[in-house]
Amino acid sequence: MIHKAVKVRIYPTDEQRQALAQHFGCARWWWNYALNLCNITYKETGKGLTRTALNAHLPSLKKSEETAWLSECYSQVLQTTTLNLTAAFKNFFDKRAKYPRFKSKKYRQSIQYPQNVKVIGNHIKFPGRVGVVKAKLHRPIDGKIKTVTVSMTSSGRYFASVLCELEGDAPSPSPEGKVAGVDLGLKDFAIVNDGVKTSKYANPRHLEKHERNLARKQKKLARKSKGSRSREKARRLVARVHERLSNARQDYLHKLSRKLVNDNQVIVVENLNVKGMVRNHNLAKAISDVGWGIFVNFLSYKLEREGKVLVEIDRFFASSKTCSECLFQVSEMPLDVRVWDCPYCGTHHDRDENAAKNIRAEGIRLLTVSGTGTAADGGNVRPKRGRKSVLRQSP
Repeated sequence: MIHKAVKVRIYPTDEQRQALAQHFGCARWWWNYALNLCNITYKETGKGLTRTALNAHLPSLKKSEETAWLSECYSQVLQTTTLNLTAAFKNFFDKRAKYPRFKSKKYRQSIQYPQNVKVIGNHIKFPGRVGVVKAKLHRPIDGKIKTVTVSMTSSGRYFASVLCELEGDAPSPSPEGKVAGVDLGLKDFAIVNDGVKTSKYANPRHLEKHERNLARKQKKLARKSKGSRSREKARRLVARVHERLSNARQDYLHKLSRKLVNDNQVIVVENLNVKGMVRNHNLAKAISDVGWGIFVNFLSYKLEREGKVLVEIDRFFASSKTCSECLFQVSEMPLDVRVWDCPYCGTHHDRDENAAKNIRAEGIRLLTVSGTGTAADGGNVRPKRGRKSVLRQSP
């Protein structure tokens, strides 16, 4: 089976917004209550609580006078919240995520409907008090609807993420075809070498375009009295600027990743340590704005859907310091050095173009060593250095 999610914007009425706000509050309160209960139980007994044990507390809470308002929330919304909490604990113990945290009403709110959601024309029908909500269905929703996540952004906009199950199996990944090496940077966002030519894609610098507008609105927000309605209006204006910035960034990354996936069968990128790189306070803002991690994720799922391959080479591979012609490696190369000449063969290199060529060659070598082979020409075999490289797709 193939699972595909479509995120659409919904336009609830005032009554439906009130019902959604109540559902958001109930789900958030139950998450915090269940998390606190798990913490207390672990301290007292040394053991946690299962999903069944947590759900067993819901009937008594709904009958209690103090928490009788929980009964007005759709029951499966609360049960899905329990499921998400137990999944968060599992991710923590498997060292995939941090320890679950308490939720606040100040940030993004969301609930999940595990079933009984239908698409009727240009509307989505939710169970319970919410009912039929107008939606902007920008693409058809095919297959069987599994789960629908309703969320409200900080700017007050509502979205529904519809997860569908389609019949058939995903195409098996094949490395046979065109191979492209991608070097990600700050001066140019991506330098792509396909073995024939090198293409550069500019860094759009989204934050720089919105920085003055954002600073002006944040200044107005800082002058408002806490708890006032004018402060809430100013907060939403700031949230809209952040949302506009995020939308522009994702639009650029989606379009570029789609172009690269359409043109190539195998894409090779570096496994960058972004978390460590943002500790450099001189480059932290620029690195956070550029969105390398989001871009690699976009490449990954787009390639997977089409049976193509993403190869991540080791982050310690010396792509910039190695000559792509004779494989001579210089000892040091500061960031301010953008062009250099190989001291062994005398070849003149552009730093980023040379790195893209070496990344592509290393990706071809990894595919050859793993026994998958490739129909592409080029790529010299060189010793593997550093930590183990990652093949996102296992051909």
